[in-house]
Amino acid sequence: MSRLIINNFEEFAQLEGEELGVSDYLKITQEQINLFADATLDHQWIHVDPERARRESPYGSAIAHGYLTLSVLPHLWAQVVQVNNVKMMVNYGIEKLRFNQPVLVNDEVRLRAALQSISNLRGVIKTEIRVSLEIKDRPKNAFEATVVFLYHFQ
Repeated sequence: MSRLIINNFEEFAQLEGEELGVSDYLKITQEQINLFADATLDHQWIHVDPERARRESPYGSAIAHGYLTLSVLPHLWAQVVQVNNVKMMVNYGIEKLRFNQPVLVNDEVRLRAALQSISNLRGVIKTEIRVSLEIKDRPKNAFEATVVFLYHFQ
């Protein structure tokens, strides 16, 4: 997918209410899930025991942690938009986050993003981006949310 290039507030503001784009697909592997479990100390069997999950879970497979799926957002966001001339970008918040469907091991996910709103707060640009994490060949999204970023342009 081609990235949208934004160089300043004015270019960003012209996109308010528009879809910004869609990332490439990213496969979520059992290795990623295990590493995330180690990093977060969340070793619940539904995530890290594929055999037990296959036998006992309603999904028939191990599933990714919800927060793992959320944590790939920066990687996928960078595929959708490149914002130039920025001194700093800050993750400011996540609003209306809903995990709609689990991501199974080896599912492929991608990010779809739209600029919901943008405002200039005395030189700091606040953006509200409506995002959804789509699961390839599945009807429901893994999650939907509004992420809030603060951009400090040069």
